Amino acid sequence: MADSSTLVSETGRSLLADSSVLDSKIIETSKENVFRATVLDVEEEMPQIETRVVLVQEAGKREELLEALEEIKMPYIKTDSIEELGDSDSPEFETIFVVSDFQAPIFSNLCKADCRVIGPPVVLRCAQKGEPLPFSCRPLYCASMLNLVLCFTGFRKKDELVKLVTLVHHMGGIIRRDFSSKVTHLVANSTHGDKFRIAVSLGIPIVKAEWIYKAWEKRNEIDFCAADDDFRNQFKVPPFQDCMLSFLGFSDDEKANMEEMTEMQGGHYLPVGDERCTHLVVEESTVKDLPFEPLKKLYVVKQEWFWGSIQMDARAGESMYLFEKSESPDFKKSVSLLSLSTPNSNRKRRRLKETLAQLTRETDMSPFPPRKRPSAEHSLSIGSLLDISNTPESSTANGETPKSCARPSKNSTPLPLKQSARWQVAKELYQTESNYVDILTTIIQLFQVPLEKEGQLGGPILAQEEIKTIFGSIPDILDVHTKIKEDLEDLMINWTESKSIGDIILKYSKDLLKTYPPFVNFFEMSKETITRCEKQKPRFHAFLKINQAKPECGRQSLAELLIRPVQRLPSVALLLNDIKKHTAEENPDKITLERAIESLKEVMTHINEDKRKTEAQRQFFDVVYEVDGCPANLLSSHRSLVQRLETVALGDDLCDRGEQVTLFLFNDCLEIARKRHKVIGAFRSPHGHTRPPASLKHVVLMPLSQIKKVLDIRETEDCQKAFALVVRPPTELNNKLLSFQMTTEDPCKEDWLKMLCRHVANTICKADAENLIYVADPDSVEVNTKDMDSTLSRASRAIKKTSKKVTRAFSFSKTPKRALRRALMSHSATEGRSPSSNESYIGSRLTSSSSLAGVPSPSLVSLPSIFERRSHTLSRSTTHLI
Repeated sequence: MADSSTLVSETGRSLLADSSVLDSKIIETSKENVFRATVLDVEEEMPQIETRVVLVQEAGKREELLEALEEIKMPYIKTDSIEELGDSDSPEFETIFVVSDFQAPIFSNLCKADCRVIGPPVVLRCAQKGEPLPFSCRPLYCASMLNLVLCFTGFRKKDELVKLVTLVHHMGGIIRRDFSSKVTHLVANSTHGDKFRIAVSLGIPIVKAEWIYKAWEKRNEIDFCAADDDFRNQFKVPPFQDCMLSFLGFSDDEKANMEEMTEMQGGHYLPVGDERCTHLVVEESTVKDLPFEPLKKLYVVKQEWFWGSIQMDARAGESMYLFEKSESPDFKKSVSLLSLSTPNSNRKRRRLKETLAQLTRETDMSPFPPRKRPSAEHSLSIGSLLDISNTPESSTANGETPKSCARPSKNSTPLPLKQSARWQVAKELYQTESNYVDILTTIIQLFQVPLEKEGQLGGPILAQEEIKTIFGSIPDILDVHTKIKEDLEDLMINWTESKSIGDIILKYSKDLLKTYPPFVNFFEMSKETITRCEKQKPRFHAFLKINQAKPECGRQSLAELLIRPVQRLPSVALLLNDIKKHTAEENPDKITLERAIESLKEVMTHINEDKRKTEAQRQFFDVVYEVDGCPANLLSSHRSLVQRLETVALGDDLCDRGEQVTLFLFNDCLEIARKRHKVIGAFRSPHGHTRPPASLKHVVLMPLSQIKKVLDIRETEDCQKAFALVVRPPTELNNKLLSFQMTTEDPCKEDWLKMLCRHVANTICKADAENLIYVADPDSVEVNTKDMDSTLSRASRAIKKTSKKVTRAFSFSKTPKRALRRALMSHSATEGRSPSSNESYIGSRLTSSSSLAGVPSPSLVSLPSIFERRSHTLSRSTTHLI
């Protein structure tokens, strides 16, 4: 498609051809600041020319313009027509016209007269920055595209191009007919042509014409810049614009995924063989020949072109990714020899044997075992991976000594044809270590380094924080194992039975202890980050697809490769055990190997302990972030989260009846939080990650020592899955009854109550946790769950919340809660009475359990018929309940 040619405006000047000449002066001044006046050395010799501003029609009615001109000390006059200015052409004045509407007839008249015309946003911007009015050879309405150099390609309609060029000039932009290194943006109407290819190779942003139109709509916004990434990315040319794609040789899931990605990237897909198709994407590992003769206009490309285009965020050149039939004569010869039927002579048998041996020798040892089923790969857990009973990594070469081990050395002695069993296992340890180092090198060189590279086409694929989360301490682990591999290699070259393998492991045990825990502890987070970024960022998904298809990866995904460090230490421990079995008792390495195995066990134990601590810390912070107003003293090194339980409040003590309440059981305390009525906005970190808003509101943090009894309320038709806690705060004389209804099936009520009582007993140093559980009738404690889900109950709760809001809204004298408490306490003290039981417990309204039972006594001694112990008869006295 031909590029845009020279266009001529109404005034007879070429809009594209002379743009470079007319804008040369602007470019030179814009390097420092286009809005700063240039002071000439010959200023004293030339007569002074006064600059004045003429506000035309509507511009003279805007107060903010008048204030802005006064601020920059610029004289101005108002006029409704040019004819009113008799001296507009006077050489004594440099007149600048301010016009609000660049479509008005008066604007056209000013342009024909070659007058300097600017828009109101220019004046306001100069006043905001404290700069003088700019000099521009063209009408300048705003500075939205100031210092931007644009080039156009693919536009055939002259009128459309003239309009776009004019708008760019009005916004301060510069036009170039020919593409050069000075171009900052390419406005493309097509993905064909040399300009498009050069822009892709240089990483120049490629945008649609709509970008210019939308920028012009924002012309009155003073601080708006059209080059802003968030704004510009809305109008970028997608990689597959004008492309019709077909896919051949892919599985149904892969094909569906690629078709979805095609539409997301601006393209369309068609069935294979459709004549409208522009690109046929082929899976080169499964397709050896095309089922039809392709048309000349059809690009037959590898799948790397597809994913590479998405990664670059622009259509890649097809010439580098064309699909070709791969036919190797040597391969054909080998296959023909291997495809022989059962030989009838010793000669054919010998030839076949020699061919197989030759193929075996020429095949490089691959560090990647056969690809496992995804289900088997994902079923592995961290706990099982660090188990010492795991099987070691499989080695793909068991027959010959590695090339590095076969190198001659000054201290080496000729090895006998048959090596000992100890040597065989030591060789396997070296081979697996070499393979492991190759895998770590592949992870870093193929994935981490390209992601961290600066100046990526289309911008960074991932944020730096995401890269650190995914790869963690992999480079440090590689450094340690590279040293271990070198020592094992030297040991194998200079092999004797007295060589110590255990010393090598002991030498780097401290380094292993330092490098592995940071990676293993956050391995799950690393996998979650990969999954999340792959779903949310198509460029990262394409990046993984490209690298996964490379032979270095063995067709394994990044997540599958990253699991190797988690598996490596158990594999080494098992190999060392095997070496110890084949080591003679008199060999000094026997004891050293035992110490090395113990050191690896200590490393793995430390990793497991460190992982548990890390998980506990994550759970703590999850609770803190989820609960608004959570006390800071909840965070403690000795505290751990035991269970989370979703409930509904059955009383009005902690909060309104029927509100959703979440109980967080810790080993020594109980955090009670209710659901927020109004969720606050999400928190955005400096790195751009958005944290979910707090969904819960803190009610009370209760030490378990304050729980005196746990009531298991009987299951009836009107009361389901209910329980209660008898608590006594240190500031209260009476017990409080807190009742809840469980809303989840897991855990069951019996397990939850036993768990709660066990931790209460541990806190108060009692061994009989079962004695804390009592059974109660629902009517005895006035607990009912029948109406919790009814429409009337929900309406009642809504009315109660609304009435509280209205009461607070119309309360003109809001007495602080602390002042009210002090007043009540002082009043009680003057009368010689103790503080009232109606005072709140840590900001919560808790009602006495005696009042719920209808008994005026401050104790529960008078309630022998209400509770009964689970393991005793009803006749047992309950006088010790308090």
